[in-house]
Amino acid sequence: MVSQALDEPVGSLAVALAHTRRLLGARPDLAEAQAREILRSVPGHPEAELLLAVGLRLQGNLAGARAILVPLAASQPRAAEVQYEAGVTLAALAEGKAAISALRQATTLNPALPHAWRALGDQLTMAGQTKAADDAYARQIQASVNDPVLMEAAQALVDGRLAVTERLLRAHLNDNPTDVAAIRMLAEVGGRLGRYEDAEALLARCLELAPSFSPARYNYAIVLNRLNKQTEALAEIEPLLQQEPRNPGYRNLRAAILSQIGEYAGAIDDYASVLKDFPDQPKIWMSYGHLMKTVGRQAESIAAYRKSIDLAPALGEAYWSLANLKTVSFEASDMEAMRAQLARQDITNEDRFHLHFALGKALEDAGLYADSFEHYRQGNALRREAAPYDADLTHENVQRTIATFTSDFVASRAGSGCPAPDPIFVVGLPRSGSTLVEQILSSHSAVEGTMELPDIIAIAKRLGGRRAVGDSSAYPECLGELGADDLAELGEEFLARTRVQRKLGRPFFIDKMPNNFMHVGMIHLVLPNAKIIDARRRPMACCFSGFKQHFARGQLFTYDLDDIGRYYADYVALMSHFDAVLPGRVHRVIYEQMVADPEAEVRRLLAYCGLPFEEQCLRFYESGRAVRTASSEQVRRPIFTDGVDQWRNFEPFLGALEAALGPILTTYPDAPFG
Repeated sequence: MVSQALDEPVGSLAVALAHTRRLLGARPDLAEAQAREILRSVPGHPEAELLLAVGLRLQGNLAGARAILVPLAASQPRAAEVQYEAGVTLAALAEGKAAISALRQATTLNPALPHAWRALGDQLTMAGQTKAADDAYARQIQASVNDPVLMEAAQALVDGRLAVTERLLRAHLNDNPTDVAAIRMLAEVGGRLGRYEDAEALLARCLELAPSFSPARYNYAIVLNRLNKQTEALAEIEPLLQQEPRNPGYRNLRAAILSQIGEYAGAIDDYASVLKDFPDQPKIWMSYGHLMKTVGRQAESIAAYRKSIDLAPALGEAYWSLANLKTVSFEASDMEAMRAQLARQDITNEDRFHLHFALGKALEDAGLYADSFEHYRQGNALRREAAPYDADLTHENVQRTIATFTSDFVASRAGSGCPAPDPIFVVGLPRSGSTLVEQILSSHSAVEGTMELPDIIAIAKRLGGRRAVGDSSAYPECLGELGADDLAELGEEFLARTRVQRKLGRPFFIDKMPNNFMHVGMIHLVLPNAKIIDARRRPMACCFSGFKQHFARGQLFTYDLDDIGRYYADYVALMSHFDAVLPGRVHRVIYEQMVADPEAEVRRLLAYCGLPFEEQCLRFYESGRAVRTASSEQVRRPIFTDGVDQWRNFEPFLGALEAALGPILTTYPDAPFG
């Protein structure tokens, strides 16, 4: 409650103030009128001024509310409610820094304000302060409960002691199975541990018990999106937007979901709308830049990334996003700015490794290869430290797959699976020329390009029973327990999951997830008429290109030269095995041969797919389709040979890679096996 500065008839004033508060929810216009009436009798009364400002805000008069709240917050620095109202009003006016300051003050003064913690979390998310936002949302949960056990569990969640939180919550839910606050908190634990299937089930139960529990519905939409269930996620975010159409978190999430399912026009509209209301949000400008890159609007993409850097000079990902266009050359001033940020001690490791990758690209373009390599090395080292990778486990999984898919195993399941011929899988390593293959094929009138679809990997993970990274898996051996009907259902499931990506009604579509090479055997069993294309590039060129490319997710093997060399060797061994047990099943495109004689290779590729030759496949660079990979700008130009041997500029530094690749170097493009 704000302090009362003047003497007045306390009884009648208290009644009038209470009546004004009651009016705010249903009739903010009448609340405004009542507050003005009070202020005519008691000019300058702080609580009446607060209620007047809230009434104005609820009617959409943000400027009027701000004019009252900013001076009121200055005169009432110890009033949590005033600071909160100032914060949400400033947030609605896109004054993010001032909003964060006011909301921090509100939560400091009164930590038991869940709505203030939520608003603070939203603003921190918009500002790109992910860790601080997570802490604020955890505090929101803590402030929302008053049961002693739940308060203890919430404190453990705030402290990051997830095992303690989980133990307390599971014990509590054994006795109180319908406590939606506890269910939502347990789902938060599951999300933080990467157990998204668990979080999904918990949040579905939470909403079954309490359909109007909006924070849980928002969490549910986020989890569904992370599980690549974008259609379901969209269905959850829409009712939230009906309740709060200006909520930046909801709008930003919808834009991301629409982008994931290829609804680019809607995503562009959403991002543009958010940025109109909140123009000082660097990470949203960066997301907008990614989308502009995807749809081929490069100038707007560059402008968005530059805007992001202007707003947040330490945002390394914005610099890397510019570098990742592959067609942008940094000026000397850009390199100096990146070095200045790297010299700071207060930037995050995420910003630091992005800056290293970006500066490595800038120095490579300048011909300073030793300095360039050193920045690539430091960026990869930081990335690997945060995301460990086990090369031995990958090798073991490859050997298990080879042992499972014997000639007899494959032959005994002939005729199983879903007979649909629709999918064309392009597999291999990243940076192998797979985007070029996709662009060529999607230029054909019968083929639609989509993106790197996560569905095969998700199905394999589910079959193996893995709930999180590092868990043991029963895959691929578990495929031996499936009958013909089971295999057909899995093929149908893939088609159903990917249907949302098919916009053009063409008979064939491409899944360009490179890591699907690990699942060629399963693809053959569940979709025996699908096409599988292996895009392969010279090992030193492919591996080093992967090493200097920062992948946001999914390619943990690329952060160390020995790891990436071993991964390439395992890939070749597995594909060689499938060449032996399924001869002719996989079509191989050798990148260097495609570059040297495009027409001959394109004709071979189309013939394998059972498609007639079309001239536009040779003019793939004229396609206006969206492209969502690091090669998006490169495949919008004719084939060029410049990049074939770029790795040789770094040859003195690549001894570990050469040693890991071993005999593959001398037998390429053939495999040294058999």
